[in-house]
Amino acid sequence: MAASSKRKVTYFHDADTMGSYYYGPGHPMKPHRLAMTHNLILSYHLYRKMEVCRPHLATDEEMLQFHAAEYVDFLRRVTPDNQPDFSKQLQRFTVGDDCPVFDGLYDYCRLYTGGSIDGAMRLNAGTADVAINWAGGLHHAKRSEASGFCYVNDIVLAILQLLKVHARVLYLDIDIHHGDGVEEAFFTTDRVMTVSFHKYGDFFFPGTGDVKDVGIRAGKYY
Repeated sequence: MAASSKRKVTYFHDADTMGSYYYGPGHPMKPHRLAMTHNLILSYHLYRKMEVCRPHLATDEEMLQFHAAEYVDFLRRVTPDNQPDFSKQLQRFTVGDDCPVFDGLYDYCRLYTGGSIDGAMRLNAGTADVAINWAGGLHHAKRSEASGFCYVNDIVLAILQLLKVHARVLYLDIDIHHGDGVEEAFFTTDRVMTVSFHKYGDFFFPGTGDVKDVGIRAGKYY
């Protein structure tokens, strides 16, 4: 393949901090796996075929493009030490067992979200053909609700960034769980088509994603 036709790949990762976040003992979500993935990229010399970038920390303003102000404010202020003072908000925003409060929670959200926004901006600018953010993909988070280990929906925010340049976006989700947060965000618009390949039935989380769910109003069949 000629050098001029090679795809420009950009990979976002913060090797200093991303692998250090800890949801808690026994929790299946383990950010340290991101450090393991990064080590594989280094060991197989894949980094030589891509541009490696440190993601920026997403700002409140960026997260507020989708999430409610009171929810973002809660994520910024709550800590393991003060969470008893936020009992009402913990219940309201469904933060608890599946989505626990842990040290550095807010910066963790800012970091993985920043990587996805950065990737979308690179695609918009034409400086990357492929953008990778292994830390992202937290597709269950809703506007004012944490869900399924997800707090900030970086995918929705990245798609909103893409829509600043592109008329339409096709979103493919191949996680075993339905990408309910992304689908819900764009359920009524024809500018984003969400396609999720997931396990459905037998009370499997999150219990949504029936094949008959095709959007409503302008979003029907998109």
